[in-house]
Amino acid sequence: QGQLVESGGGLVQPGGSLRLSCAASGSIYNIYTMNWYRQAPGKRRELVARMLSGGSANYADSVQGRFTISRDNAKNTVFLQMNSLQYEDTAVYYCKIDSTQGVYWGQGTQVTVSS
Repeated sequence: QGQLVESGGGLVQPGGSLRLSCAASGSIYNIYTMNWYRQAPGKRRELVARMLSGGSANYADSVQGRFTISRDNAKNTVFLQMNSLQYEDTAVYYCKIDSTQGVYWGQGTQVTVSS
């Protein structure tokens, strides 16, 4: 049974940076996509960044140029580097992996941007 473990959230001032990690453990292989979503209070969960198996990436307009998704295939880990953070980036961030075994979600990690 596979699972995802997230880390790297926290409190940061506007303009600061954070790096989120999501490590896949157990029987997760033949991964199609690795994704980061976020959900702010009172709002719907939204896709932030997606990386396809071939390595190409897509971003939400609101984070384009500030966030970068990357992966370590050997460790089945996906990262989200977040720079120039803004108040509006405050949310719980979730990683999601789509694979031939199914869809997996992380437990979520809180990111708070505050002065």
